[in-house]
Amino acid sequence: METLVEFSDLARHYGGRWAVRGLSLSIAGGEIFGLLGPNGAGKSTTLKMAATLLLPSSGRGRIAGYDLESQADEVRRRIGYVPEGAELYEVLTGGEFLDLVRDLHRLPEAEAQRRRAPLLDAFELYADLGRVIGDYSKGMKQKLLLIAALQHEPPVLLLDEPLDGLDVSAQEALKQVLRDRAAAGCAVVYSSHILEVVEKLCTRVAILAHGRLAALGSPRELAERLGGASLSEIFLRLTGGDAPPPAG
Repeated sequence: METLVEFSDLARHYGGRWAVRGLSLSIAGGEIFGLLGPNGAGKSTTLKMAATLLLPSSGRGRIAGYDLESQADEVRRRIGYVPEGAELYEVLTGGEFLDLVRDLHRLPEAEAQRRRAPLLDAFELYADLGRVIGDYSKGMKQKLLLIAALQHEPPVLLLDEPLDGLDVSAQEALKQVLRDRAAAGCAVVYSSHILEVVEKLCTRVAILAHGRLAALGSPRELAERLGGASLSEIFLRLTGGDAPPPAG
């Protein structure tokens, strides 16, 4: 399939330290690509650069063929981004927020409703669209963010800890939605600390350590190449950090 995410020697410097350094990789449509690493390894910074929220200090990146710096508006039209710990407009209702995002992507109302309906059903959020977001639970806010990122059906999804706050039913619904999107040709970049989920869901993974790429391959390839019994064991060996918490 077509390469939809491409980083070439991508780097980001925050006064005094490199958050990401020399990152080169490509991700094709149809992949669910896991981005792993301990806290401070550069995962969120990488996703923020891919979402055009941070400029690279050096190197280049392209999303769906468009340059992250010189064609940022085109990039934004082609991504769905769910950051970790996002703030929402709490005075809006859930429906108003989805309509706002719809309008930003210039999606016709009827088309947005058609695309939104199965997501609202999957995440069981229909009945709460009339409530203000300030009254939502953490899990409901996360569902709303996911639907907002998915409703315009972008070719690239950038997800930072997308299971955060979701109950078991919503977690399973999201995994199936991501599999369906990948099957339709979407490139999903999925950052998480829950390695058991990544091992089962992702076709390939990149492990970052100290801002650099430490390993790249499918979970099975990494196990064979590095001699680990599990992704968690490989993670510990390469990063020297604490193991991420288990699922659940």
